[in-house]
Amino acid sequence: MFVLGALVVAAAVVWGSMQGVAALKARSVDSSRARLLEIFATFAPAAGAAAEDPRAILVWEPLARTARRLFPEEFEHIDRAAGVPFPFGRERIEAAHAQWTADWLAWEAGHDAEFKSKATLAEEELAGATTTESAGARARLEAIEREKLVRYQRRYQDYVRVAKALQQLVT
Repeated sequence: MFVLGALVVAAAVVWGSMQGVAALKARSVDSSRARLLEIFATFAPAAGAAAEDPRAILVWEPLARTARRLFPEEFEHIDRAAGVPFPFGRERIEAAHAQWTADWLAWEAGHDAEFKSKATLAEEELAGATTTESAGARARLEAIEREKLVRYQRRYQDYVRVAKALQQLVT
């Protein structure tokens, strides 16, 4: 009878332990899935931001890199499900670089056209100016050329900085 009681108690302890382990595993799985969803929700806006402005990748990528170090298993699951590194794979970064370059070329063409128009008007003004008016007209033409150069240099500096940073993310 004592042996039977000991077996019942032992069976109850084993069954209870198994239930506890199952509950812990379920809680662990739920916790892991919750972390996956939180990571996904945190970085999902990055894709939209990068589509609107390639410079957004330069903000989001270091954050994603840090999060990958903190939660490698979760990112591995998301990467596997997405088929590419999340939130930015090589292709996405290359596309952002290409978009940045296309935007630069469009800006450059517009900038050139804007200042050609301004310069043409100033040159016409200079051509029709009297001797006393010509100094002012010449100064306006020079101011237009300086403004063109300053704006171009400032924008080009930004273009090069972002293009190099995007390129470094690819290599």
